[in-house]
Amino acid sequence: MQVVLHIRKPQLVRAVASALCMAPAVALAHGAGETPSGWPVSGMAFIPLCLALLLYICGVVRLWRQAGMGRGVAWWQLACFATGWAALAAALMSPLHELGERLFSAHMIEHEALMVAAAPPLVLSRPLGAMLWAFPPAIRRRLARGARWPVARTTWRGLTEPASATILHGLAIWSWHMPFLFDAALGSEPMHWLQHFSFLASALLFWWALLNGRTRRRGYGASVFYLFFTSMHCGLLGAILALSKNDIFVPRNSVASQWNLTGLEDQQLGGLIMWVGASAVYLAAALILAAFWIGSGSSAMKKVAGTVNSMRN
Repeated sequence: MQVVLHIRKPQLVRAVASALCMAPAVALAHGAGETPSGWPVSGMAFIPLCLALLLYICGVVRLWRQAGMGRGVAWWQLACFATGWAALAAALMSPLHELGERLFSAHMIEHEALMVAAAPPLVLSRPLGAMLWAFPPAIRRRLARGARWPVARTTWRGLTEPASATILHGLAIWSWHMPFLFDAALGSEPMHWLQHFSFLASALLFWWALLNGRTRRRGYGASVFYLFFTSMHCGLLGAILALSKNDIFVPRNSVASQWNLTGLEDQQLGGLIMWVGASAVYLAAALILAAFWIGSGSSAMKKVAGTVNSMRN
């Protein structure tokens, strides 16, 4: 059976090309048809991002002064943090943020930037340890003791269990794509930032559980399963949006017509971004971890074989 989208081929090509250059090219004001308003700066994003960057830089500088450059925080971890932070800034403080309030496909790009572009490198950078070094020794010791409290440790362990982190991440994705919550997020600035926070926080927990948690010590086998599962349900949601014949998500004061799109075509393009783009990232991560898992298993088998041979000799 052949599935045909309701976007004409030339129109789809133009739409995809527009989506790829959307973020750096344009910022639209809050009213439909208004002229570009430049790069938006909101305290809800600017203050936390700048504070995180300041703490990280100060912590790394202080740590490297004592331990030596590249020790405690490796250069590749510094690069990962810079990549993740830049992705956050691009999603929350660039023209993409305001455009996402008027174009569903831009809204989808913004969310995917948070979940699959910013979260993984931030998790790999393991920034919390470096940020602790930004504080005076007395405060640093108090924060470290607080992190060892039984309640804090139990809560963190529960949130970063692979199954619970995967469920929380999936709930965040599916819940905010309910039409009434989607409309509420675009109609209220606090709700919109709550939506961003839930996507980012659940993604950080998800990637931490799979890349830095107990599954890493067990050989990434469980991580492969949870990434494959996440790829499947994200692909399903994207397919529902891409193949729908009804306007489910049409932002208030939509500017889809300015991009030569109808509201339905804008929705279908957003669905394609999730279906093909986001699910592909999760699947690619699953394949990479599967390769590490198989490689570690082969190394372990070689060690066992070497031990057995030495015992025989």
